[in-house]
Amino acid sequence: MTIGREKLRTAIRRLGNKHVYFMLEEAIALLPPSKLAKLAGQYFDVKSLKSNPGNGLGLLAQVKEFEKASLAGDYYESFAVNSKNYREMPGGTQAWIAECRRLLGRCVIAAKKSDPAEAREAMETIFGLLRHIDECLDDVVFFADEGCSWQIGVDWKTVLPSWFACLSATTDAVEYARRVIEVVDEFVKYDREMFLVVACRKASSAQRKTLVGLLGTKWRKNSS
Repeated sequence: MTIGREKLRTAIRRLGNKHVYFMLEEAIALLPPSKLAKLAGQYFDVKSLKSNPGNGLGLLAQVKEFEKASLAGDYYESFAVNSKNYREMPGGTQAWIAECRRLLGRCVIAAKKSDPAEAREAMETIFGLLRHIDECLDDVVFFADEGCSWQIGVDWKTVLPSWFACLSATTDAVEYARRVIEVVDEFVKYDREMFLVVACRKASSAQRKTLVGLLGTKWRKNSS
């Protein structure tokens, strides 16, 4: 499919600022180094942005750094909320959401290619931050309106199957079943049945049997 550039430009102008920001974050990841340098050079001193080969952190280390910065309030920006700006999102919150999505995307890739234990720990670290936000602890990001993790826009249909696979590879049957139910009910209860079916598919036979046993006869009938 070929996208019309003018149509895309028009569509982008209609987007809210936060969605343009998120789109730019994803575009940065897609651009090859030469084109990224050319684009950045129009707005920044590219010498100050030069990467340091060999100093890059692994995925889990990046996630831990993100967690540390988040809990330290590095992304927190507030403003005086009124009836006109209550739907606005400060730059720090936009940056946090973009980084959260980016790291979860990397976790999904890592789940297929690297150590499932490490990928699982990285994902669960981010889940912990989302849980922190849901507990209304107003110190990680600022929302002018309702502040809950649903506003982050996590692609759970992509993230959770990868997490199920990592969980299956790193836990016994009882722990797998317990954690699946806990996380599904916490973050995606609105689509519980679908995610539980996916979790059954990702489980070993023993894990599946234990999960179905905990869910009970009524669930088996509804999901069949």
